[in-house]
Amino acid sequence: MRITMDTLAAVFLSFGICVLILPFLIPFLIRLKAGQTERKEGVKSHLKKAGTPTMGGIAFLASILITSLVFAPRYPRILPVLVLTLGFGIIGFVDDYLKVVLRRSDGLMPRQKMAGQIAVTVIFLIYAWLQDPACLDWRIPFTGGLILSGFPFRIFASIAAFGIIIGTVNGVNFTDGLDGLAASVTTVVAVFFCYASMVSLGGIEPVCAAAAGALMGFLLFNVYPAKVFMGDTGSLALGGFVAGAAYALQMPVFIAIVGLIYLVEVLSVIIQVTYFKKTGGKRIFRMAPIHHHFELGGWSETRIVAVFTIITVLLGLAALIRF
Repeated sequence: MRITMDTLAAVFLSFGICVLILPFLIPFLIRLKAGQTERKEGVKSHLKKAGTPTMGGIAFLASILITSLVFAPRYPRILPVLVLTLGFGIIGFVDDYLKVVLRRSDGLMPRQKMAGQIAVTVIFLIYAWLQDPACLDWRIPFTGGLILSGFPFRIFASIAAFGIIIGTVNGVNFTDGLDGLAASVTTVVAVFFCYASMVSLGGIEPVCAAAAGALMGFLLFNVYPAKVFMGDTGSLALGGFVAGAAYALQMPVFIAIVGLIYLVEVLSVIIQVTYFKKTGGKRIFRMAPIHHHFELGGWSETRIVAVFTIITVLLGLAALIRF
């Protein structure tokens, strides 16, 4: 296994595009008054972030798409990854636009957002069945290469894909709650999938490298104190990327390992809401998603981001054992 020139080129090209876009995008978003709104019942220290431009995910989404399309003729397996990345990014963009530009506080209604997510997943599954059914197979971690495949299993995998893909997308969305958190964690995940693709000859290195490069560029403007937030445009697109890369490499099961932070974030919300309703108002966590629990416990944003990122690095290394 060696790092190819294409992989390095994708990292630097995507990084450069993102860094060039953001100095123009941020003032445009400010003029558009596309500012972040903070709930009064949320973390009090976040109230000072109100007005910070959001929808910055446009920058790294554009960087990933432009860079990937440069390499697509020689790496056709990146196309289904782009289907999910762009599809969910569009849903996030519409939601952001309704909320911060048209001032419709709720954005897309929950049923509209879910319908869109289901539609994008269906498009991906149709593409998979017609062009690359093998991406519906599952590599099982820590087995030395066991792959579950075959027509009956692919039927099951197609049904399970709705929960895995939509769950991953919303997990990344919930993770995007602190300056630099979602971008930092997903950079590590992108590097993991890039390495896994090189080892397994998966053929999606350029899109993974592009995601890592674009997010590193975005982090220059998104680390605490953030000058721009990614918004749902960015977080949903990143969720689509993670799910798409995992499926292209037959690794959806690995999301639960390398993407454990996403899983914990979304589970903390489910547990909090369920417990709150069952007990008539009691809470397990100080606040959900769980990064706010630690924040209210006295952890700084930078400490939470660092710890969650380090955990993701360690989980990525663990996931590579006997890969």
